[in-house]
Amino acid sequence: MYAQKVPLKTAFRIARGAKTEAEVMIITISSGKHTGWAESVPYKRYAESYQKSVEQVHNVVMQSQCLFTLKHAITQAVPGAAKNALDCALWDLQAKLHNDKVLNLLPGSKDNKFEVKPVLTAQTLSIGSPTDMAKAALALDNAPLIKVKLDDENVLPRMRAIYHASPNSQFIIDANEAWSFEQLENYVEELAQMNVVLIEQPLPESDDAALAGFKSPIALCADESCHTTEGLESLDGKYSVINIKLDKSGGLTEALLMVEKARSLGLDIMVGCMVGSSLAMAPATILAQQAQYVDLDGPILVSQDRQHPFVIHGGQMSEIDWSLWGGPAESAELHSLSEQST
Repeated sequence: MYAQKVPLKTAFRIARGAKTEAEVMIITISSGKHTGWAESVPYKRYAESYQKSVEQVHNVVMQSQCLFTLKHAITQAVPGAAKNALDCALWDLQAKLHNDKVLNLLPGSKDNKFEVKPVLTAQTLSIGSPTDMAKAALALDNAPLIKVKLDDENVLPRMRAIYHASPNSQFIIDANEAWSFEQLENYVEELAQMNVVLIEQPLPESDDAALAGFKSPIALCADESCHTTEGLESLDGKYSVINIKLDKSGGLTEALLMVEKARSLGLDIMVGCMVGSSLAMAPATILAQQAQYVDLDGPILVSQDRQHPFVIHGGQMSEIDWSLWGGPAESAELHSLSEQST
């Protein structure tokens, strides 16, 4: 288990604050001959820290005498960053033990032919002045899908400036729980005229009840209000989209169950991420094949990425290179971590 700081190209600002580096956790699981690895991001919003994650990993390992009992212990762990890294590292190891791709080990893979193709990902603008955000949008050269981080200040002036700079783009707004219901009501009609197609978590999680019965002209997406399959039913009638992040669900295993349950409830799917490297994005690209919205632009935000990274150009995200994660033993390569550490 490793703690690692991945520097960002520029300061990244959301409603809760700014950061210049991503503090990530790397977990490796070895069978002796083969080693699987994965990356996750302990998140303060969910009362997580690296030290707490270390304790959670230790508790899981103490319950495990072999890979079978390890898998069971991971399943029983508390959802979050630690469980995500453990779960995805185990998936990576299983691919190497089977000398196959994770894709072919998924539930139902014998009956269905799964593929991981290039996807369109949103590209994110962090919070700044209307002028600075417009410049950042202009630099994306009318990207098909732009995600805009906003707080509760200058919402419409910022969006007007961004829309003017990139009028052919569609926009996702992520308020990170910063708005009141009154603000949402006041903003949505004009935002709908500016190609805004989705608003993520406009209200604090505790205020979700205010959304019941609200007829929004823009789809609303649950993020902080959505973690695992538990409680998805309670979002129906308040949100029409859920944002699945592996660091919230506790890994790929639970996330796949969330996709299935969301479909049964008629909810659309967004696949999102914390700020991290291509290693953190890799398992999420499997989910992205079934999502209506994809937000996996972490590789654009970091200044140092992994070997065999994702390439994102004009919003188009390349296919996964199975040498990075989830591939057979013959293509696997556990990359040195020291060159990315700071």
